[in-house]
Amino acid sequence: MEDRKRGSQLWEEWGEGVWRRRRLSRSPSQPAVPAPGTMFRAGRPSHTVLRLPLLQSLLLLLLLQAVGRGLGRASPAGSPLEDVVIERYHIPRACPREVQMGDFVRYHYNGTFEDGKKFDSSYDRHTLVAIVVGVGRLITGMDRGLMGMCVNERRRLIVPPHLGYGSIGVAGLIPPDATLYFDVVLLDVWNKADTVQVSTLLRPPHCPRMVQDSDFVRYHYNGTLLDGTAFDTSYSRGGTYDTYVGSGWLIKGMDQGLLGMCPGERRKIVIPPFLAYGEKGYGTVIPPQASLVFHVLLIDVHNPKDTVQLETLELPPGCVRRAVAGDFMRYHYNGSLMDGTLFDSSYSRNRTYNTYVGQGYVVPGMDQGLQGSCMGERRRITIPPHLAYGENGTGDKIPGSAVLIFDVHIIDFHNPADPVEIKTLSRPPETCNETAKLGDFVRYHYNCSLLDGTKLFSSHDYGAPQEATLGAHKVIEGLDTGLQGMCVGERRQLVVPPHLAHGESGARGVPGSAVLLFEVELVSREDGLPTGYLFVWHEDPPANLFEDMDLNKDGEVPPEEFSTFIKAQVSEGKGRLLPGQDPEKTIGDMFQNQDRNQDGNITAEELKLKSDEDQERVHEEL
Repeated sequence: MEDRKRGSQLWEEWGEGVWRRRRLSRSPSQPAVPAPGTMFRAGRPSHTVLRLPLLQSLLLLLLLQAVGRGLGRASPAGSPLEDVVIERYHIPRACPREVQMGDFVRYHYNGTFEDGKKFDSSYDRHTLVAIVVGVGRLITGMDRGLMGMCVNERRRLIVPPHLGYGSIGVAGLIPPDATLYFDVVLLDVWNKADTVQVSTLLRPPHCPRMVQDSDFVRYHYNGTLLDGTAFDTSYSRGGTYDTYVGSGWLIKGMDQGLLGMCPGERRKIVIPPFLAYGEKGYGTVIPPQASLVFHVLLIDVHNPKDTVQLETLELPPGCVRRAVAGDFMRYHYNGSLMDGTLFDSSYSRNRTYNTYVGQGYVVPGMDQGLQGSCMGERRRITIPPHLAYGENGTGDKIPGSAVLIFDVHIIDFHNPADPVEIKTLSRPPETCNETAKLGDFVRYHYNCSLLDGTKLFSSHDYGAPQEATLGAHKVIEGLDTGLQGMCVGERRQLVVPPHLAHGESGARGVPGSAVLLFEVELVSREDGLPTGYLFVWHEDPPANLFEDMDLNKDGEVPPEEFSTFIKAQVSEGKGRLLPGQDPEKTIGDMFQNQDRNQDGNITAEELKLKSDEDQERVHEEL
């Protein structure tokens, strides 16, 4: 920056109450006028009021501004101006700060005489004036004319000679007693006492974490000078700006301005030059001594020391088991970045995500975050990038160094070693001497659902109990097991893991790897028959079985006589048919088994008990 001693060839000294001015010797290469844009103070007549108190100066300034608006470009001839005339012909709507004595300012100007002839211009030099106001580095008229000015304000100043270059002027440039006209636009103002100014434009309702020193942040920004001139933006590069805070990677003002910021928050950060790029500026886009304005949107923040963060959103009552490593889990999730951007969702695919927990099938942070959860629980899992997809990210939806947030709903989980879980809900009041066992024919009602409450099947929808022979592989293995040991009238709750239900593939209406929840009530039970038997005697069969069966004593038993005989044995309690089957079909199958030559009649030679057949078969094998 230029100052009076360096930039001007005029100097002043006070001696015995009068101003004396003398020209310094200079080399031919040195300019004979003040350095560009500085308008250094020259001498002034002794009758000029000097160093007005600040309050008086401000009152006089306001009065002269009003006068100036009426004068326009009128010549001061006829009634010499006593002070600067100020015309504020463009005042910005927002003026967060006005120029005060001691402020550092940057501005452009055109300087002309009353006839419009230009004598100086910062625009022609393509260089802004950057200087401290009110400390004698400018001509008095410019010092006064800049007071109270706002950034982007435009003023027309009429500076009388005694506040400009006086009766001497500047040789070859400004004649003696010249009234000077300046068109000025203020572009920047700051003070050495300034700090970083932070304005919160938008703060999200949920703030899980605020920026601290040593954190790694990802943010978008638009960078402008104080007058609004844009110099850089992250949005044009299609990616966030990623860096550490408080580690020397950023200018000091940005380090300070990001502290305490929440993901999703928008801030306006105003940084004075000495906390930005200072006297040197940066390249061609940030001039020296420039205040910087950043509009920042924080995308996410984490620390390399962070671990997985868990937040329980909903915990169902009665959690008797929590997931551990090795369990197989089905869950739904919404995955988003810290600013709320959704990158994936199982709901959009209308199916759960199914995986083993703690086995390395998912990112380490998810492996950790799922353990300890309950069936039906909803939890939020926040995963730092070093436990997710790291510095490189993945695909086009998860950028590098991204913190991931998963809102998870645990549908169910099981372990391949899990048995059926059986819980008795109610038992009949009377003593139960006989319970269901393998081979028994049972009738039962049931409701079947997933563990999240999704209804799958119910026997009540068919208006009749379900029938099954236990151990006959007619129902899923877990249900077969869960029905055993029940008393008639007993109610149970069964939790059946998928390897004892419909497995990884599922079934019609049943998702793959689904844990099933049954509520069953045993309606009735009948003792079953040994494997391979369709009819058994409760006591020894008749000694002359064929004769008793041959009702008309013609030496042959047709289907009608056979059916009549068997039904009579059942009705008299002497024997019983295989339960759970159509009696007519069972009796027909029995007749076909005895009619060896398939001629439609059974003879005495053809009729044999199954026990005798089994004995003969063993005999033949021996």
